[in-house]
Amino acid sequence: MSRGKESWHPQSLAERLPYLQCRRQVLRAVRAFFDAGDFTEVETPCLQISPGLEPHLKAFATRLEDPWGGAAQPLYLHTSPEFAMKKLLVAGMERIFQIAHVFRNGERSDTHSPEFTMLEWYRAGGSIGQMMDDIEALVRACVTAAGGTHLHRADMACDPLVPWQRLSIAQAFDQFCGIDVLATAPDPWRPDRTALAAEAVRIGISVSHSDAWDDIFFKILLDRIEPHLGMTVPTILHSYPVSMAALARPDPDDPRVAERFEAYACGVELCNAFGELTDADEQERRFQADMDLKEKLYGERYPIDPGFIDALRHGMPQSAGNALGLDRLIMLIAGAQRIDQVLWLPVD
Repeated sequence: MSRGKESWHPQSLAERLPYLQCRRQVLRAVRAFFDAGDFTEVETPCLQISPGLEPHLKAFATRLEDPWGGAAQPLYLHTSPEFAMKKLLVAGMERIFQIAHVFRNGERSDTHSPEFTMLEWYRAGGSIGQMMDDIEALVRACVTAAGGTHLHRADMACDPLVPWQRLSIAQAFDQFCGIDVLATAPDPWRPDRTALAAEAVRIGISVSHSDAWDDIFFKILLDRIEPHLGMTVPTILHSYPVSMAALARPDPDDPRVAERFEAYACGVELCNAFGELTDADEQERRFQADMDLKEKLYGERYPIDPGFIDALRHGMPQSAGNALGLDRLIMLIAGAQRIDQVLWLPVD
């Protein structure tokens, strides 16, 4: 690294300061937005029994030493504050948000940092529709507070101040690929790999013998769909196949899909939201299936937090939640090209 490019060097900080000023404005706007909505800001521990159980995420492991000579306890830095925040919903909190540092190993790119800031919020009694309304209103408030009108990345710009596009997964696969993706999952919980592979090959997507249905789905999504999302206005991509939403409840109007959406702007994924699953037995079954897959793919599995399952059994209210990559939103508001530009200091 050449002199003057170290993140601690005055020249380097001076180059980041305009983006960091935007960061300050966005953080103030986030807290004002949730305060106006009668949300309580909470803080939960980064150290958890279970770091998060998405099969493809890699966590940081550590050990909690017993000061009295007992056995050390294996723990992880959380990949999301979700499990802890849901315990607070069980305890009686109704509207909560958290600005949390979270940790994901093996992730570094222009839009990824191994330690980053996640904004997560929950509404007890809330719906997935309210989460869609929340994300639109929140982003508008942040853009306005920073003195802007658009989100920017490279030569792309989109306008979050007008109504956002709302597009189902089925509509997106049909519009951009000519694929009836739900028809490749006649049994929603056991999608037909062969059927989706044939459709992928037809449109020129390479498929290997080891690719599962989910792998093929994401190849098509990343290559043919995501580049079109959020190009002039942000896009809410909703109604994911039910087999791809381990923490979401099935849509009561269409059990083939789950109450899940992601929002995109300038081709960048901003958030992931759910109508939350509250059935303890079903949640435990899905966790076990995800860890079976993780072990098959990567040779390891993470523990399921028994306290989280116990909390669900005690009774979690019907809820909806959203997790937003706050650094990515700040990037788009400030017009930064790399996530390191909006961090006070990156992970070196």
